[in-house]
Amino acid sequence: MTRHEVYITPNEVRIDGKVLNHNENGAAMLTELYRAHVGDYPKFFKMDTLSKLGFVASELLLQAEGAERFVPREDRAVVFFNRSASLQADTAYQATIQDPENFFPSPAAFVYTLPNIVTGEIAIRNKYYGETSFIVLPENDSQIMARELQNAFLDPMTTSVLGGWLDCTDENHFEAKLYLIYKS
Repeated sequence: MTRHEVYITPNEVRIDGKVLNHNENGAAMLTELYRAHVGDYPKFFKMDTLSKLGFVASELLLQAEGAERFVPREDRAVVFFNRSASLQADTAYQATIQDPENFFPSPAAFVYTLPNIVTGEIAIRNKYYGETSFIVLPENDSQIMARELQNAFLDPMTTSVLGGWLDCTDENHFEAKLYLIYKS
């Protein structure tokens, strides 16, 4: 059973169907949302856009839930899906190693060359010790996602899942549609 959802695109933010006003668009909007609604996690400014998107979306979602935060929980899983994996970070990292004459591998960019970094950031911040997964699909397929989200409940410890679609191809093209789903 879904109780809360958040939807974010470069131009729109909705929490439980209600529009959240903002002034900026694209990646600047994510920073605006962070400053207005979170503001206490400085690592945000080092993240790639996919991680910023997932972080802000999950923060807004968890605030809508209103439950106690930052206490250890083994009963919540984090399961995300997308079609582009960590392509934006991969491209940025590739640019640092492309030219053999000007080879400067960037550890800061390399950190984000796995899409599951965002699920880890969310789990660490919130002290979630349940399953964390990031599944790359050829397209946004609601049937596959629903099946995988339900599979998270096969673990008898899991009572809720923070999950959904989280895709980002660059700073101005992204979408988050995340849910809090509870065991029925």
